[in-house]
Amino acid sequence: MLRGASADAYAATAGALPGSGDVGAVGPELFGVADLLRAEPTLRRVVTDASVPSEAKAGLLREVLSGKVSELTLAVVTVAVAQRWTAGRDLPDALERLGVVSVARSAGGDAGRLEDELFAFAQVVQANPQLRDALSDPARSRDDKARLLADLLGDKVLPATVVLVQQSLSGSYRTVGVALADYQKVAADVRGEGVATVHVARPLSDGDRQRLADGLARTYGREIHLNVVVDPAVLGGIRVEIGDDVIDGTVSSRLDEARRRLAG
Repeated sequence: MLRGASADAYAATAGALPGSGDVGAVGPELFGVADLLRAEPTLRRVVTDASVPSEAKAGLLREVLSGKVSELTLAVVTVAVAQRWTAGRDLPDALERLGVVSVARSAGGDAGRLEDELFAFAQVVQANPQLRDALSDPARSRDDKARLLADLLGDKVLPATVVLVQQSLSGSYRTVGVALADYQKVAADVRGEGVATVHVARPLSDGDRQRLADGLARTYGREIHLNVVVDPAVLGGIRVEIGDDVIDGTVSSRLDEARRRLAG
């Protein structure tokens, strides 16, 4: 979470992102610049040093990135290095986040599907210890892990999903699952939505799903994208997690409460 000067710097840089019709390779290129700045601390210190003129920082990055990224991406990076960042590491974090925004925009009308695919793959990783171990194995290169993910996903998902799943290997988040969860929230925000994770004992009917979404939208003042997790341990009822809010109306929670009262 960017705070203080970095939050303002992020907002200013976000204004330089191209529109949905011009995103192209900007997202992946911003990921590449973020990776470069994380790997080169000296370069990162120079381009986030408030005492260095913006023109000099932009010139240095243009020299380093020439022929490697588009002019659109260079324009975003130029605006970014002209800002004041609370901490040097905030700059690559901001560029990665803006890369996610750009990739989400590139999905166009499939943005909702992108959110669903990111959540579904995160669930696959969580449920598969072997895959989780393979993705966290320090002995395997990032390129090797990216190939593994590309083979797993193939043409079954959107190209934007593959890009974001592979970017989750960058190491900027504690785990791949945490990265994918945050990427989904960013993608939802691009559409003006929030995200709720819903735990139920059995799949929701289309009608129940729509009624829940409508009710949450009225409560939170924006559309809510539902991630539905079918969990037999719930027994019945529903548990909704949205941001820091938890609405727990499950049978299992009521049984636990009854046991605590009896024990007390």
